[in-house]
Amino acid sequence: MNEQHWALILGASSGFGEATALELAAHGMNIFGVHLDRRETLAHAHEVQKAIRARGREAVFFNMNAGDEEKRRAAITQIRGVFEKTPGTVRVLLHSLAFGALRALVGAEEVATQRQIEMTSDVMGHSLVYWVQDLVAHHMMGSGGRIYAMTSEGGGKAIPQYGPVCAAKAILEAHIRQLALELAPHGITANAIMAGVTKTPALLKIPGHEKLLSFAKARNPHGRLTTPEDVAKCIGVLCHQNTYWMTGNTIRVDGGEGSVG
Repeated sequence: MNEQHWALILGASSGFGEATALELAAHGMNIFGVHLDRRETLAHAHEVQKAIRARGREAVFFNMNAGDEEKRRAAITQIRGVFEKTPGTVRVLLHSLAFGALRALVGAEEVATQRQIEMTSDVMGHSLVYWVQDLVAHHMMGSGGRIYAMTSEGGGKAIPQYGPVCAAKAILEAHIRQLALELAPHGITANAIMAGVTKTPALLKIPGHEKLLSFAKARNPHGRLTTPEDVAKCIGVLCHQNTYWMTGNTIRVDGGEGSVG
């Protein structure tokens, strides 16, 4: 029996994760989705699952904190159970987690605490490594696997009120480079995706996001903002088996926004 291909999307219920889940489902992949939604947003997560199934693919979602070790291991156990019933492989892992502290580091009335900085780095940075470790250790991702992590310009620039996230994005990019090195013998690639400024629920939480959106639209050669669908379509193409020699990069998907001063 041929193995079924699955994508594991961390942050699957909104933004880049949602768009990529739908795009990869359209490409024939089943979707494992990890998301963290409370009552007011849970209905939308259910709609995403319905949309995946409407494309003829399976959707298995976990409403949990992707940075929680026990819950991660429980999810991995459930995924293994799915594969025991029907042989499968995680062909794609997308790390698109946007849960962190948006505060100044110093000089403000309220600054980021040690706990907030460590939590942001763990969820938005280090958690990528822990999920990859589990997938590889349990032989759930093998040759031909593709790992993508959503980064931003904050990984290399200072942005007001964004300090803890800037650090987490820098960590994420460093992990991608190291994973690319260590996973090359396994035939697995790892790349970071730097999208242009995109109006997602996570971005709308950034203080001063109105100016950020306005500036990005003005400098983008296409005269508009990047959308989650723009990024998802590119990831869909990058998942092709012929991209096996593309690894360890931070790839801009921004319509040329980053090339304009």
